[in-house]
Amino acid sequence: MIRPGLALACLLAVSGCGLRGAVGGWFEAPKGPEPDLSKSVRVIDQGAIVEFQERAQAFYDRLSRRRFNTYATYADGVLRGYFQTQEAFFDYYADLAHALDQANFERNRALLAQVKEFAVEAPGRARVTVRMRGDNGLPLRFWTIVFEREDVWERVDGTWWVVPSKL
Repeated sequence: MIRPGLALACLLAVSGCGLRGAVGGWFEAPKGPEPDLSKSVRVIDQGAIVEFQERAQAFYDRLSRRRFNTYATYADGVLRGYFQTQEAFFDYYADLAHALDQANFERNRALLAQVKEFAVEAPGRARVTVRMRGDNGLPLRFWTIVFEREDVWERVDGTWWVVPSKL
């Protein structure tokens, strides 16, 4: 009498499914995208990219858990430090506060601002897609709100700045 467990092990061994590496390529990690060298790919300084990612992440971390309809956030000097001019800060602040209000964020506050994607468009110009989560401010809505926005960053004189969209 053949035992069922032994028969199954023999069947797997014979078919090759039980042998790791019996079929080449099945157990290898997938490779990332390869650059298309025919389209004049430019190599960007890794230090500038790391600096940009750290600066952008710090900015969006600063936006988390902040109310955007209060003077304290409006007067925050650290937030203003991510913009080249005060007018640029005013435009961005007004746009973000309006967007959070229109999306019905409770108390006009995103509980979490999480970077979804960094995309370098050109040397010195990048786009950041950020996902914001917050409580729903409408009555009898118990679920959270998810809102995505895309911000443009530019590098001027060695510093990365947020560039607000046109109002």
